[in-house]
Amino acid sequence: MRMVALAAMAAAVFLACAGCLTPLTSQQPLTPVPAQARPLIGVYEPGTPGNWSGVAEFTSATGVAPGIVVYYSPWNDPFAVSFARTAWGHGAYVLVQLQPDGVTLDSVAAGRSDAYLRSYADAVAAFGHPVILSFGHEMNGTWYSWGYGHTSPAAFVAAWRHVVRVFRGAGAANVTWLWAVNSVNGASSALRQWWPGAAWVDWTGIDGYYFRPADTFGSVFGPTITGIRSISGAPLLIAETAVGTTADRESQIDALFAGVRADRLAGVVWFDETQHAGLYHQDWRLEDDPDALAAFTAAAARYLGARGSDA
Repeated sequence: MRMVALAAMAAAVFLACAGCLTPLTSQQPLTPVPAQARPLIGVYEPGTPGNWSGVAEFTSATGVAPGIVVYYSPWNDPFAVSFARTAWGHGAYVLVQLQPDGVTLDSVAAGRSDAYLRSYADAVAAFGHPVILSFGHEMNGTWYSWGYGHTSPAAFVAAWRHVVRVFRGAGAANVTWLWAVNSVNGASSALRQWWPGAAWVDWTGIDGYYFRPADTFGSVFGPTITGIRSISGAPLLIAETAVGTTADRESQIDALFAGVRADRLAGVVWFDETQHAGLYHQDWRLEDDPDALAAFTAAAARYLGARGSDA
């Protein structure tokens, strides 16, 4: 009887403890980027995702801790998990621009890249934190193989939907899908025909730059914002921008942030690269221009309430 009693007591203790433990195989539910209290400020730095040093330098120079960090992912490259973890550790979401170079959109839609996509989706899901993914950005322009003049809008939409379907099938519920177009000022094709549909997109985005002193927020982004909002009410991010080395650079930077707030956008990503290759590829880097750097820091704080970090 004593042995029976001891066995019963042990079983009761085990059951009580088991009820308090979380199984080792469990994890928190995967969720996309939540609604934000204020617009996010992001950055692209050359060298990502290979290292964090450029982002750290940007943070130190501007006093702004980015909420988004961007990298461009060639087709068949794996998800940069280590970089995503570093970004998350610094309080930033990683935004990955998936670039379908070296493949056709028809082949993607037909499933011939599914092994790669499933592997990518599994890695994103295993990461466990929100990730922003964009596929085939600036498709309404002519300069990419997946864009206007190289493929049809129908092929792009079919490929987009297939990519999203593969990720959803893999359980990557932590993805926020960003449909990012080029500003219609620099593109040749109407937006609506490239739209995958509200069921396939979480955020929308615009890439656009200030090339000339006369460029304004309204001229660079206004018509595109109007066009996007005519087909979608999703959060809208300026996914790639910068002000070139214009004579009015500081006031244009100020107006950029003022416009983001006035138009209630989800945020703005600064393309912080030195290019020196003509009008459309200028020195966008802030760290090379103390006046522009000061304007950026002041405008980020004034309009978007940017916070600093020791990064």
